[in-house]
Amino acid sequence: MSYRETIESTKEEQDSRERGAAEEFVTIDPEDVQALTDKHHLQPVSIRLEKSLIEDFKLIASMYGIGYQPLMRHILKRFADSEKKQILREAASKMKSMGKEAAKNLRQLTAKQRKVA
Repeated sequence: MSYRETIESTKEEQDSRERGAAEEFVTIDPEDVQALTDKHHLQPVSIRLEKSLIEDFKLIASMYGIGYQPLMRHILKRFADSEKKQILREAASKMKSMGKEAAKNLRQLTAKQRKVA
């Protein structure tokens, strides 16, 4: 039996998904993984975490029906966004204080100039 005959003999089974659809035979094309990574601007990283923390993430993720790595990404993004907002609020508050101080100094300078004139 030739290679071509072997494939032809199983074509009907493949079309009906009797063969080739088992999870144990399914693989992800590395090009698809790379395309997904590029699309979402993801960069693989290596980080050492306590085993118990990873287990906690896995437990929480299973409760939400997602994988633990997407959950970790989401949590890290929320933290980073929150920290950036806090930094911006502090900077705005500082600028506001500086503005009030500058306005006060300008009023004092203007008052002194009026007295001199």
